[in-house]
Amino acid sequence: MILETERIYMRELEQGDFDALCLILQDEETMYAYEGAFTDEEVHEWLDRQIERYKKWGFGLWAVILKETGELIGQCGLTMQPWNGKEVLEIGYLFRRSYWHNGYATEAARACKRYAFEKLDADEVCSIIRDTNTASQNVALRNGMTPTNTMVKHYKGVDMPHCRYVARRG
Repeated sequence: MILETERIYMRELEQGDFDALCLILQDEETMYAYEGAFTDEEVHEWLDRQIERYKKWGFGLWAVILKETGELIGQCGLTMQPWNGKEVLEIGYLFRRSYWHNGYATEAARACKRYAFEKLDADEVCSIIRDTNTASQNVALRNGMTPTNTMVKHYKGVDMPHCRYVARRG
């Protein structure tokens, strides 16, 4: 276990989480900010990328487990992401749609922010969010982040404006 809050805990993703990840990454509505659901191959690539991040950085997106049931309900964690020519520390989150609007993303994101400042000694952490993703923007705001600057990302042949929400060590 890497992090624990009142209702959830986070651990590293593992290959056995593939089916649970498919419930998130293969849901069209959940994946609208990524221009649609992932194929099985894309889910495998996503999972492998997280495991590589653990080896390279010691962190990545982690499995979010609901304490009450032991079920994987989402993923949240820290990654290094490109932003305007440099790498920035980002809090990312993606949850199963059936668990939306319960505060889990905010609870997990806040724990990751504390982890970034206390364990990684980061001066700042951000969330990079597509301009149309209001729900994720609201999580960033509840996590004490401020919209700072914008950039267009190109993904699946689409220009996607993104905003970087930033929290600095207090």
